[in-house]
Amino acid sequence: MVFDGIILSILIGFLRRGSIKGFAYLSFRAGWIFPLLLLVEILVFAFQTSYSWVATLSAPLFMIIYIVGLIFLWLNRKMNIGILLLFIGVLLNFIVMFVNGGRMPVSLEAATILDPAYAEAIKNGLYGKHAVLTDHTLVGFLGDVIPITDPYPKDQVISIGDIVMNIGIFIFIQHVMVKTNHPEEVLTSTQIEGR
Repeated sequence: MVFDGIILSILIGFLRRGSIKGFAYLSFRAGWIFPLLLLVEILVFAFQTSYSWVATLSAPLFMIIYIVGLIFLWLNRKMNIGILLLFIGVLLNFIVMFVNGGRMPVSLEAATILDPAYAEAIKNGLYGKHAVLTDHTLVGFLGDVIPITDPYPKDQVISIGDIVMNIGIFIFIQHVMVKTNHPEEVLTSTQIEGR
């Protein structure tokens, strides 16, 4: 869902006659964190079905990824209101995962719009980041309980945190593409902190 939100936000930015040149001049505090987290998450997803020890460690690894990601977003929160909203969305997802053993609860009722194999995979524990939402799930309303289907091109089940994250992504990208007309107008997080 987040990837979809990024693509949609960029397309709307272009429709608003924006430009992607502003991205080249962004300067995040501790900017190396994001690509590192992305790499670790990709590796976990790639190997959790092949190596049992990766599957066993996937829940704590995802929690570490979330914590470090939240630190990164907090350090850069003053760049744009979109970053702060992104932080809040990630925090909501982190809370529901943390209190449920490091897994994102998924409503099987909402997941009926998806391929039945997906629900079976969750039941069998094949998705290291997800678990079935039950009566014992804590703060289950923050889990993946919102079905998204037609006219959206791809059926998905998302969380409240995902929605907040995508709103934050949209605002941030629109600011960079449309509001920023010149590279020198792109404020870095460090510059803002110094004010």
